Amino acid sequence: MHVLTRSALALAFAVATATSFAQTSAPATKPAAATPPPATATPNPQQERMKACNEKATGMKGDERKDYMSACLAGKEPEKKLTAQQQRMTDCNKKANDMKGDARQKFMSECLKAKT
Repeated sequence: MHVLTRSALALAFAVATATSFAQTSAPATKPAAATPPPATATPNPQQERMKACNEKATGMKGDERKDYMSACLAGKEPEKKLTAQQQRMTDCNKKANDMKGDARQKFMSECLKAKT
């Protein structure tokens, strides 16, 4: 009798566990093709300005980039700050605009060495 009871319990346990682990059907989902692809909208003026300013700010880092981007996006694009040497080179080039060859080279050399 105990064997019959144990067999019945084992059978009941097997049925109970089999139904609790049975897979359920997956919920119905929409096919991927039903979703339209995102439209490629034309960028608005602010996005275009951001792109242009970003390209011009290449090489800048930290506060210099932050200040430049802020001014550029506001439409007050600042001129890049020149170092003293760069400013001297610009000034000497303006003064030597008509010179050519050795005369220009000599003038530029003396002009760049000057401390004025």
